[in-house]
Amino acid sequence: MITLRPYQEEVKAAVYGHLRARDDNPCAVVPTAGGKTPIMASICKDAVGQWNGRVLILAHVKELLEQTADKLRIVCPEIDFGIYSAGLKRRDTEHPVIVAGIQSVYKRACELDAFNLVMVDEAHLIPLEGDGMYRQFLADAKVINPELRIIGFTATPFRLKTGPICTPDGFLNHICYDVGVRELIRDGFLCPLISKAGKAKADTTALHVRGGEFVADEVEDLMDQETLVKSACAEIVQHTTSRQATLIFASGVKHGQHIVETLDREHGIQCGFVCGETPTAERDAILGRFKAGELKYLCNVNVLTTGFDAPHIDCVALVRPTMSPGLYYQMVGRGFRLHPSKENCLVLDFGGNVLRHGPVDEIQITTMDRGDGKTPAKECPDCQAVIAAGFAICPQCGYEFPPPERKQHDAKASEAGILSGQVTTTKFPVEDVVYSVHTKRGASDDDPKTLRVDYRVGWHDYKSEWVCFEHEGYARQKAVAWWRQRSPDLVPDSAQRAVEIIEGGGLAATLGITVRAVAGDPYERIIDHELGPLPDALPAGEFPDYDPDEIPF
Repeated sequence: MITLRPYQEEVKAAVYGHLRARDDNPCAVVPTAGGKTPIMASICKDAVGQWNGRVLILAHVKELLEQTADKLRIVCPEIDFGIYSAGLKRRDTEHPVIVAGIQSVYKRACELDAFNLVMVDEAHLIPLEGDGMYRQFLADAKVINPELRIIGFTATPFRLKTGPICTPDGFLNHICYDVGVRELIRDGFLCPLISKAGKAKADTTALHVRGGEFVADEVEDLMDQETLVKSACAEIVQHTTSRQATLIFASGVKHGQHIVETLDREHGIQCGFVCGETPTAERDAILGRFKAGELKYLCNVNVLTTGFDAPHIDCVALVRPTMSPGLYYQMVGRGFRLHPSKENCLVLDFGGNVLRHGPVDEIQITTMDRGDGKTPAKECPDCQAVIAAGFAICPQCGYEFPPPERKQHDAKASEAGILSGQVTTTKFPVEDVVYSVHTKRGASDDDPKTLRVDYRVGWHDYKSEWVCFEHEGYARQKAVAWWRQRSPDLVPDSAQRAVEIIEGGGLAATLGITVRAVAGDPYERIIDHELGPLPDALPAGEFPDYDPDEIPF
């Protein structure tokens, strides 16, 4: 017996409310690992037990079919249900509830006869147009029963190419309930996620995009380079010494095999591997060993993004970049499930996905991914204007951006938080510091200027702060405190005077900085400095003796 969680009861009530009040079809948005199958099982129980209806549950992978069957046995053991799936070697057609694989039934709507309800798991797979399997089956099912109602369940109510899955003319028309990742983590129903810095990250700027996604061959060639694979494997091992189950997403079959070989050769680690070509029996055996804890590492290619239920996964390594927010979400979502042995799930991102798509709980697509979506942007390092990424010269202040570097690796991987509002603090050793007088964009000559400090912390990687000697109030107080930590000289009254003292050796060296970043906030903050020893005060009588008679006035 399963008692639905409060939000699961709300989902069910919202579905029923929609079916009573409207003539079209609802869709419920529940995060990965949020428990969609218990909700569907509970609806089956009501539909058959109370209303004498007939229900079909559709999914696209046998793992989801098996999960649904398991939940039906627990939630409503009194309901006789059948399974129609070639993969599960069952072809039941007469039961009041049928759990079916869409690949097996999409041409067999007549064989299954009429249903009152069709529930679709992973409903974002229903295309808005075309002759896909879901569209073909649902169209036929509505011919058999024109009163058929369809209920969709998904964690990602959008498609990469066409945007939102609910439209007035589609099979799904309205989102009746939407509960977010953050709420479920807050309430203890999902496992918290954390992200860690790595040292190797691929530069994806040269990749071409086709159909809204990176070209697969280019992605695999990029990620499969020896140095990158070795570096990524070393980091995965380093960060997972105290973790129990790591799921790795590779960019292709050759790349995945390369990762497995490198983990074995360099670290003596056995890593399982599954891809679409892995024979079913072999795949089941590998997944079974991983779930049982016999394999700590499991690498896959496009296989375990949906329907794979291994709650003990406490590290997800994204060794593949993707343009698809849905795929990004599904990969990260493998770590959402709760397990008594884990405190959180670590996400290691080697593909720049967190920065590309943002925090996983704030992914939003309101229209097609290309054209109508937000334009990629960048920040001008001189005036902080946020401008379109394509500008070579800042239209606000004229700053010339350096040409894109075709470097093999970035100095370090993303530190971006995987959840919105998540705070990340990172310590950087400082390689160099540049001090300059900064005039705010649009300011007049009489407006106060600031001392701009640019800390170089890597190859073309700078962190900046501004010190306001010429301002008043709190800004000036902060500037005074900043200066007194670094110099025995009097606090300057202007940014120009500060630069002069600094150039004369009057400021302590900055050896390191600590940067605070908040996911969703475009600006980082320097919150701490590691300083060298204070320099000696500049001597007041350092000027050479002179003859007063030489003074011409």
